[in-house]
Amino acid sequence: MDYNGLSENIYARMRKSKEVLLTPTAHEDLYQLSLNAHESDIVLAHELNLHARRALNAAMRESANPARLYDIYKRSLLMDAPNYLDEYLLYMESDRPIEERFYQTRRDRLREVVDMIQDLHDDKLDEGSISQPPRTGKTSIVAFSVSWLMGGRMNNPNLYSSYSDTITRSFYNAVLEILTDTDTYKFADVFPKANDFKTNAAEETIDIGMKHHYPTLTCRSIDGTLNGACDVDGGFLIADDLVSGIEEAMSKDRLQKLQNKVANNLLSRGKGTTKILWIGTRWSLFDPIGMRIDLLENGIVSGSRRFKIINLPALDEHDESNFDYPYRKGFSTADYHQLRENFERNNDMASWQAQYMGEPIERDGNLFNANEFNYFMGKLPDIQPDRVFMAIDPAFGGGDFVASPVCVQYGMKCYVVDVVYNDGDKRITIPMIALRAKKWGVTVIQVEANKSTESYAEGIQKELDKIGYRCAVRLRTSASASSKATRIFDKAPDIREYFVFLSAPQRTKEYNHFMKNVMTYSPFLSKQGLRRQHDDAPDSLAQACEFMQSESISFKIFKRPW
Repeated sequence: MDYNGLSENIYARMRKSKEVLLTPTAHEDLYQLSLNAHESDIVLAHELNLHARRALNAAMRESANPARLYDIYKRSLLMDAPNYLDEYLLYMESDRPIEERFYQTRRDRLREVVDMIQDLHDDKLDEGSISQPPRTGKTSIVAFSVSWLMGGRMNNPNLYSSYSDTITRSFYNAVLEILTDTDTYKFADVFPKANDFKTNAAEETIDIGMKHHYPTLTCRSIDGTLNGACDVDGGFLIADDLVSGIEEAMSKDRLQKLQNKVANNLLSRGKGTTKILWIGTRWSLFDPIGMRIDLLENGIVSGSRRFKIINLPALDEHDESNFDYPYRKGFSTADYHQLRENFERNNDMASWQAQYMGEPIERDGNLFNANEFNYFMGKLPDIQPDRVFMAIDPAFGGGDFVASPVCVQYGMKCYVVDVVYNDGDKRITIPMIALRAKKWGVTVIQVEANKSTESYAEGIQKELDKIGYRCAVRLRTSASASSKATRIFDKAPDIREYFVFLSAPQRTKEYNHFMKNVMTYSPFLSKQGLRRQHDDAPDSLAQACEFMQSESISFKIFKRPW
């Protein structure tokens, strides 16, 4: 049967007539075509179903009486739910008031996570990693996903592990509620054969269907008895927040002990085609997730394992919330800005970066701390400055940032009134520099350049001529990577003493990104080669410090010669 051709005929009629679009009979016909295709080709049926639901959604938005259309919509979801996680999640809560639904209110943000779990299920990936801020739904979406895995593959054991029995017990209870609460969820509709549950609250296990040697789900802490508790052959091994918190993350010895437990007790439970899912706050580069990622990218298994890393930070590239869910279920941009400011005031930006931005930082290696800097509220001294200048660390894009503070100098104090910090190519960054120079009345621009970046300074001069602003542009020989690190380290005390930065409420998004790069810079990580260090912002400050000190203004009183 030509399912695509028949369905296209119906869509053509819908496009010609709004009355046909709003008629439940036409949508019922599309559903029946998908249902017939489902008997022989699940993938084709899913594609037909997706197309049909788009038409259904359009019709429900315009229909004066959408109840019958919604009934067809639910049956369409139910057909796909056993094999497709997104449809399963939508169907499970389809009878709840919209404002009470977990997944649908968060779907725009969590869909990326759902698609990754679907790819693990479909054997398109071997491992996945999820990092999200607290209370944004990462563990809950995994609990729903595990219920789907259990219903569809009852004979495959799954193992969930975390740092404490309290967390594993909470997860066990969450999954059990999804399976058994028929007033709220519709698990029994999706998996009618998965109705025989054998639970053991003391052991935190759930077994579905016939009795298995290893239960369908075992929940066990990393310090619990994992040996012999569960061999995950063909199921999912889920590691959720194995690091207990900042105290453990700051102890290299404790992290090493944890890593030994993960390697010897947890990962050894994975057999055959086991899929591994890592979830958690990235406290440290040496945490289990970081060590596993390093192995996948650089170790002996590099290239042989298909993996995906998802990091959903609290704030996006525009400094706005990624989790401002409808019905006030998430966190607004203002919520996160206030949280960030609290961390900064407490000199704990490392915890902010780890918990909320998914960026682990080694606290012991950070060169700059927020409470060591001088700040101002945007108002400059009411006197004529000695000089206004910019020191630029140039780049041509490709992941490197052009970084430059706009410095207003009064004696030995430099007020950083603005910054350029952008990873775009020169067509974006050169005009930005020229416009900032004009805006602040910059008189000297120093560009650190080598042979390959000399043209960058020439581009700035041409752009200044283009906008009609006169300003001296100087070249300074570029330092090597090791020399840059030495310069940053040497000038760090002077940056803390002589430079004055805008306080957090006065900063632009670009200024915040610049300061984040300064405060997360670690010479330790550069030396160890643990990750690529973006040193652009701190190096531009070190260069500005050198410029200020090498050309410091001095005066001498002498007798008038005439």
